[in-house]
Amino acid sequence: MQAIMIIFDQAHYDHIVEALRHTGCRGFTAWPQVTGRGTHDGEPHMGSHAWPALSQAIMAVVPDDRADSIMERLRILDEERPKLGLRAFQWPVTNSI
Repeated sequence: MQAIMIIFDQAHYDHIVEALRHTGCRGFTAWPQVTGRGTHDGEPHMGSHAWPALSQAIMAVVPDDRADSIMERLRILDEERPKLGLRAFQWPVTNSI
C-alpha cells in the first residue's frame, strides 16, 4: 500500500476527487483549510487579508498498483493549471489498522 498526500489550491478540489474516483480510490481524508507557501514560487496561501487564498490537503492510502496512475493524473492536472499550485508526495505504508 502507498500513502499519497496531496496539497493543492482550493480550486483543484473537484478535479482531485475525480482523479481519485477515476482510479478506483474511494477512501481519503481531507483537510479543507491549510496554509503555506510553495518552495520556489507562487503566491502564499495564508487565509489572511494580505494573502487570502487557502490550500487544502487530501491523504489517500491506495494499493501499490494504483499509486502510479494517481500520481500521473495529478501531474497532468498540475501541468494544465501551473499557477494554482499542486504538490503530491508518495511513500510506502508499512503497517495499518
